[in-house]
Amino acid sequence: MTPEFSAPPTATYRLQLQPGFPFAAAEKAVPYLAALGVSHLHLSPVLGAVPGSAHGYDVVDHSVVRAELGGEEGLRALSRTAAAHGLRLVVDLVPNHMARPAPASLNGPLWSVLREGPASPYARWFDIDWEGGHGGRLLMPVLGGRLADELPHMRVEGDVLRYHEHAFPIRPGTERLPLPQLLDAQWYRLSWWRLARTELNYRRFFTISELIAVRVEDPEVFRATHATVLRLLEDGVIDGLRIDHPDGLTDPAGYLARLRQATGGRWTVVEKILTGDERLPESWACAGTTGYDALRHIDGLFVCPEGADRLFGVYRDAVAPLADRGGDWEETVRQAAYEVVTHELSAEVDRLARTAARISERAPHHGDHAPWALRRALHELLVRLPVYRPYAHDPWCAERDATMLATAAEGAAAAFEVREEARSVELVRDLALGRLRDGSGDESADHDDFAARFAQTASALRAKSVEDRAFYRYTPLLSACEVGGDPGDPAVTVAAFHAFCARLQAAWPASGTVLSTHDTKRSADVRARLAAVSECPEGWREVLTRLNARTARTMDGVEPDPQMAWTAWQTAFGLAGTTAPLPGAADVPSCGAAVAPGPMGDGIPFERLAPAVLKAVREAGLQTTWTEQNTWYEESVTEFLKAGPCSAAAAAELAAFADELAPFIRANVLGAALLHLTMPGVPDLYQGTEHEYLALVDPDNRAPARFSPEFLADVDSGGEGSGGPAGDPYGTPGLSAEKLRLTAAALRLRRAHPEWFGPQGSYRPLHAVGDPDGHCVAFARADRAVTVATRLSLRLAESGGWHAAALRLPGASATWRDLLTGRDFEGPTVPLADLLDRWPVALLVRSAP
Repeated sequence: MTPEFSAPPTATYRLQLQPGFPFAAAEKAVPYLAALGVSHLHLSPVLGAVPGSAHGYDVVDHSVVRAELGGEEGLRALSRTAAAHGLRLVVDLVPNHMARPAPASLNGPLWSVLREGPASPYARWFDIDWEGGHGGRLLMPVLGGRLADELPHMRVEGDVLRYHEHAFPIRPGTERLPLPQLLDAQWYRLSWWRLARTELNYRRFFTISELIAVRVEDPEVFRATHATVLRLLEDGVIDGLRIDHPDGLTDPAGYLARLRQATGGRWTVVEKILTGDERLPESWACAGTTGYDALRHIDGLFVCPEGADRLFGVYRDAVAPLADRGGDWEETVRQAAYEVVTHELSAEVDRLARTAARISERAPHHGDHAPWALRRALHELLVRLPVYRPYAHDPWCAERDATMLATAAEGAAAAFEVREEARSVELVRDLALGRLRDGSGDESADHDDFAARFAQTASALRAKSVEDRAFYRYTPLLSACEVGGDPGDPAVTVAAFHAFCARLQAAWPASGTVLSTHDTKRSADVRARLAAVSECPEGWREVLTRLNARTARTMDGVEPDPQMAWTAWQTAFGLAGTTAPLPGAADVPSCGAAVAPGPMGDGIPFERLAPAVLKAVREAGLQTTWTEQNTWYEESVTEFLKAGPCSAAAAAELAAFADELAPFIRANVLGAALLHLTMPGVPDLYQGTEHEYLALVDPDNRAPARFSPEFLADVDSGGEGSGGPAGDPYGTPGLSAEKLRLTAAALRLRRAHPEWFGPQGSYRPLHAVGDPDGHCVAFARADRAVTVATRLSLRLAESGGWHAAALRLPGASATWRDLLTGRDFEGPTVPLADLLDRWPVALLVRSAP
């Protein structure tokens, strides 16, 4: 039997499993990761996935462990080796969707539905609207062109219909029909892929038609899709779960309650993205989130609010964006939301409108509502939601959601030209809140369906309009454009950080925390570099002016798209090398002054920068998109990258600027790392981030992991870490060694003293005397360990340093040892100039009396 509770990990280490890094490769890394100090390995999805998948989120078979990774025996071998070294496993679980693969036979349940239609025993698995057009058939938008044009590429082979790499089952008894009639006789309708936008009749993951939603709210479907994972939990092979995209589920709270009962209370975190002051529902049976809320609070500490405002001025002068195309955050979000809800999510909105119309027709007192008015009401209400979704069936959220939707409804109604027609907004609002549910049978089902589907559509809209569009349009400071972030207000005060940590310790002490993940658009250390630019906006203006002028000469005066160029230059700076050694005490730089840069080889790798910038302009959707690619424009982007950011001259200029900011980047990198590893919650380290890790959006951040145990051994023995992991293209050796020493010290301390850092511990903010600008961030854990970090270090250097600022430590006089330098300090008060004269951070442990 599984235990009735699960002790939380002290720290987890995320590994991206793929054919190039299977279970056997992870097994070889176990001794190193155990020595590093984590308690659990955090594995990306392990169940059967599309062959060759680099991520595993495209599940095709819940009944098996993925053969390409080594199968179940490979997973069990990894678990045994991990256990021998004191480690356990946490696994990423994908309950929301499965892949619609090519060939479809890879997904057995879906193959059955395509062959047998609603009569299939697996029909209940998938969220399909059989009455949503297409003559009771399931739309399969896989054709490269219109049906008539693609018929010559189709052929029948026995009981299988083939089209290029695709294969579909043929409905029994229709094999001998002529091809056009055969197509009409199937339980599916093959169509041009572009029809998915308006005609799709199955729920999908966001706007990805290749991922079909699964109805895990059905107990039978839950049992079938979770049986393998639950068996592995019961056998002790795995010890905890990360739940992917809970906001896609019909009833997240109900799902998590069922999961907790099935697992016996194993440690489980959910990938819930919280917005602004939104709180995780206390009704959710989990340990907390995966940690993007912690990421936002840590990152924001290192953004200078005044400098960010001035940087926006530099951005506005260089880019001159329209307000709703990157010139104003709120207007940019609203415009992006309108585009997505009326275009990419057209099919989802139409289904909601049809359901609302049916409800209205059955109950005339709800009023006459024209289809166009219902669609308009849905559009206007959805684009005004400030969070990912409401939770109609969760009593804990009822008051909050009612207030939120009432505010959104006021704005939505005002958007109607005719006041009486705005009554449709009231209907949609009440249906979204589940207020009008008073019948049974079909009527009750429609009410439940509308509330759930409204919330699911809202979640998809927020993700696609904010994360995947507005973040790529509003780009003054790219480090703020991160999942869960707020680019319009990127800075976080010390008081806000402490308040967040106190809430976390009180309500969700075992929640996950992260800085880098497989989904972050830039790794934490890239963001730390960019945050330093917020302290030096005029320096960035000078550097950018010189870079653009040099590139214009190289391109014979051809003007690049200024918005793209801004993104490209900041992205390039995130990868730029440095030539200066790491300094001790920070000198105030000239911040952007012209220098005579030395040679930098071939510059920033085009093969890394180009995919990230091309992805950025396609996601932004201003000049080109994924589906309507502007070939001329994209070629001009690549030419600009070669002539500008990827040139040796530009690399030297950027490296020189990085040299000037090196001590302040160092403070950001080490400060963020230490805060993450010692704040409340369970820190999750992404593979490779124990040393300096400069990575961009996928696929750049999903390369197979590399480890060099000798690097850790060298640092442990007191060496300077002359090199990072073998073949590592990221980072600089000195900072990597420091970060590795810090990471190992913090992780080992957490593992040795879980009572200090876990649910039984405590969190106490500490405040420095003589630090009016809040450059010191400090807190105590259980009054036995103290974290000290420096923020806005360039501003601190400009003011002349710490002067007489001092930190009062907990308790009376005691000796405290800094685990990073090995020095002892006598309490209760320590001058910050002494404490932080070697490192910009400190990790103090009180000596036993």
